[in-house]
Amino acid sequence: MSESIDPRVDIGHVHLKVSDLQRSLDFYVGVLGFEVQGRYGTQAAFISAGGYHHHIGLNTWESHGGTPPPHGHTGLYHAAIRYPDRKTLADALRRLVEAGIQLDGAADHGVSEALYLRDPDGNGLELYRDRPRGEWPQNDDGSLGIVTEPLDVNALLGEAP
Repeated sequence: MSESIDPRVDIGHVHLKVSDLQRSLDFYVGVLGFEVQGRYGTQAAFISAGGYHHHIGLNTWESHGGTPPPHGHTGLYHAAIRYPDRKTLADALRRLVEAGIQLDGAADHGVSEALYLRDPDGNGLELYRDRPRGEWPQNDDGSLGIVTEPLDVNALLGEAP
């Protein structure tokens, strides 16, 4: 197919299978600061930023007490949560540090700055901010010059409110 998808299409939410709903809420709400929009008892919760019906669904319908899938299997690599600017990404990093949550990595991709970590169930998360489009690096042929360089995490943390 040569016809592109309508550019107004976006990803509305991600729904994660978790083993312990309260533990996941402690992380996503207690650490990252999302807000609970609705719950189905002890089996599911829907959380968001800014009052949207949900950006993330969490459920134990098929996974209560379960374990993460083993390495080498298909599934979600990570869910990416985009922050509006460097200051809010720095605040997310501050929250992680204060909660004692380890990063798997941090990268400057030229187009964005990203923090990589795992939620309590081992689901991969990327917390990132896009640079303004005018700052995105381009290759000689006009394509995006996306890179993976080290991110100065200490400098980012220094910008936290």
